[in-house]
Amino acid sequence: MTDNNNNNKRKMAPRVICLFDVDGTLTVPRGEITPEMMDFMMKLKEKVTVGIVGGSDLDKQKEQLGDDVVSRFPYNFSQNGLVAYHNSEIVGEQSIDKFLGEKNVSRLVNWTLKYLSELDLPVKRGTFFEFRSGMFNISPIGRNCSRAERNDYEKYDLEHKIRETMVAKMKEEFADLNLSFSIGGQISFDVFPQGWDKTFSLNFLKAEDWDEIHFFGDKTFEGGNDYEIFTSERTIGHTVTSPDDTKQQCTDLFMKD
Repeated sequence: MTDNNNNNKRKMAPRVICLFDVDGTLTVPRGEITPEMMDFMMKLKEKVTVGIVGGSDLDKQKEQLGDDVVSRFPYNFSQNGLVAYHNSEIVGEQSIDKFLGEKNVSRLVNWTLKYLSELDLPVKRGTFFEFRSGMFNISPIGRNCSRAERNDYEKYDLEHKIRETMVAKMKEEFADLNLSFSIGGQISFDVFPQGWDKTFSLNFLKAEDWDEIHFFGDKTFEGGNDYEIFTSERTIGHTVTSPDDTKQQCTDLFMKD
């Protein structure tokens, strides 16, 4: 497809959709979207169809993007698309406990808590294992840490590979369950059945309905929670470094006539 054809289609907009990660893409990690960024997204929505694809549950999305996030954007996918909304109506929901069975859920919880109890870290807080309908979120420091503790842990984790090491051991321990592990954000990683990464959201976007599906995310490296959808054959992937970078890339692509 030529650049001229691309530009014409983008002016028409209906058959182009842009999907956005949340942390590090629309907001700073675990922060709220700024009024300026939300205003930009509203203007972008006039050019292309917009969807949100986050790893967190819907309640956390609402904390970051507003209570009306489901109605504000045509598509909303929380927990990688395991909970899916289109035009404010729920169109899909999956449950990991039913998929794995309670015996395997207990096995995962018990192993994780034992491992973390023996892990020596400079700081530990609370909520180490968070059960979500479509995944488990595991945080060695605990999700109740402060923003300063979160920032310090991220540096410590990069140096000592705490999450990377734990993921490698879990892959070995639970090889029989065919699980995927995805390191995202600053302090945690997600555990879910294979195929339940962010590409799951693409199940709700029929190929014949779209000429282009763009994805914008910051954790697009292998092992990051944006990697699979970023590299999918169905998407045009864009790596961003901040909300400001997201705004600039979208402006260059869609906002210039």
